[in-house]
Amino acid sequence: MIRRIKLLFLAMLLGLAGCGPGFKPVSPGLDVLIHERLDLIRGKRIGIITNQTAVTRSGVHIVDALHRLPGVTITALFAPEHGIRGERAGGEHIASYVDSVTGITVFSLYGKTRKPTPEMLDSVDVLLFDIQDIGTRFYTFISTMGLAMEAAAERGIPFIVLDRPNPITGAIVEGPVLKPEFKSFVGMYPIPIRHGMTVGELALMINGEGWLPGGLHADLTVIPARGWQRLQWFDQTGLPWIKTSPNIPTLESAILYPGIGLLEGVNISEGRGTDRPFQNIGAPWLEPEKLKKDITNYWTYGLQLEPIEFTPVSIPNVAPHPEYEGRPCRGFRLIINDRNVLRPVSFAIYLLAAAHKYYADSLRFTPGFDRLAGTNTLKQQILEGTPAKEIIASWQRDLNRFKAKRKKYLLYR
Repeated sequence: MIRRIKLLFLAMLLGLAGCGPGFKPVSPGLDVLIHERLDLIRGKRIGIITNQTAVTRSGVHIVDALHRLPGVTITALFAPEHGIRGERAGGEHIASYVDSVTGITVFSLYGKTRKPTPEMLDSVDVLLFDIQDIGTRFYTFISTMGLAMEAAAERGIPFIVLDRPNPITGAIVEGPVLKPEFKSFVGMYPIPIRHGMTVGELALMINGEGWLPGGLHADLTVIPARGWQRLQWFDQTGLPWIKTSPNIPTLESAILYPGIGLLEGVNISEGRGTDRPFQNIGAPWLEPEKLKKDITNYWTYGLQLEPIEFTPVSIPNVAPHPEYEGRPCRGFRLIINDRNVLRPVSFAIYLLAAAHKYYADSLRFTPGFDRLAGTNTLKQQILEGTPAKEIIASWQRDLNRFKAKRKKYLLYR
């Protein structure tokens, strides 16, 4: 009961965050750099790690905005997963190429190497990072940033993060904290699945906690987004939503991603190959009405489960050969009716616990599940039939430690 009251109070605060005529638009760190801090890059050779989401308030891409400024020279671009324009499917390795608009070399950080090499940085005096994250540990842009910080520190190159809002707020934290032995590209740092931080705050934490290897510390500058508050959702910022990757086309998919992303580690479709990725979920062997009875409880508040049937299809550059391609699946369309009380990771645990209860012979975990979870405990608990409520409670001690540690790195109220 106490926990429910706390959640409802937080929901009330989150709901109030978008109200009132005095609510101010947010300016990303890119705008602040251009209008106030060009001294950091003028007269220097600039490398930029970025993608299609790095635009000014008026919608101009960072490369175009900086390329036209006098005294600013861009010598290298670096593409993360999904490429510099966000057109590549998740997991698809990309090669280095030349940007057709500016003629600048684009080095791939999602091909043979995921960390800038010394040769890539030969022409760089300062390295900028500007990518819109979605507040989830296994969204790989965080790992790209950390590896780039490491490379910059090794070369003594200043590293600047142009910060942007956490689109799913900076007030909600949930999920297991990653254990060091499960470190991978989908989770490099001991943070929970939904960390409630911006990339700028995470960069400060990575640097401050000594998480770069070999005792390295980057020469780090974070330029905060102006006007953002921790309680704000992205659609309350006044900024344009640009799909952050091919299968995160909307804010709703980003809100659900911390939980539904875990389904990529089991044989339940997370909706790739449909018109609503991370909002449609199912499998040929699921019976939605049976599962619905088990998971309509406190932790699914804020979410309406609509039983559906769907058939995943191959979508070039978005979802080539998705799970269950061409096979009818039964499951749910997830409809968010109160994002302030919704806890997607907790919902995913109830879903997986119910799926194991009814379909132990059908549900399969892939080797990647533990990497997504950041621990092997979660899978063990589900397979042992541990009640979902107990699984969620088992995270709380580590979450409290994380929240206490992160306080000194928070840039926004």
